[in-house]
Amino acid sequence: MARTGLRSGLPIVLVEMVYVTLTAGLYAGLQQWALDFRSRLLGNLTVVLGVPMLAQILDWLAHRTVGAAAPGRATLAVCVFATISALFHLHVMRRGAFLTGRAGRSLMDDFRRMPRLIAGFLLAPVALLSVVGARLARILDAEAAM
Repeated sequence: MARTGLRSGLPIVLVEMVYVTLTAGLYAGLQQWALDFRSRLLGNLTVVLGVPMLAQILDWLAHRTVGAAAPGRATLAVCVFATISALFHLHVMRRGAFLTGRAGRSLMDDFRRMPRLIAGFLLAPVALLSVVGARLARILDAEAAM
């Protein structure tokens, strides 16, 4: 039974390895390019939704073309992970890490900054909730004073 699962899953893994190897730099470059959009919101949406969506659609097509389609649950899990990963990419790239060309620093410098970047990413929802909570409290206080 386990061997059957391994045999049926191997083509999926091989297609994924080839696809990611051939396209990883392309998608990272598209994300970095989107950082320069005039509209920051459009750039953020392109990094977090546009590029991952394009990558997932082309990945799905690659699997379908060779007859190694991933199961629905796996596809959903990959989409969720890709969105979280893209949010992290946006976070670090907006802070000048893992960029190429003139905007980039050394890879070693980027790695040195990783603990702080990871902590900032993990704490960002807490900071956002804090700001929203403070604004909501001010609104409620203003209404109560009326």
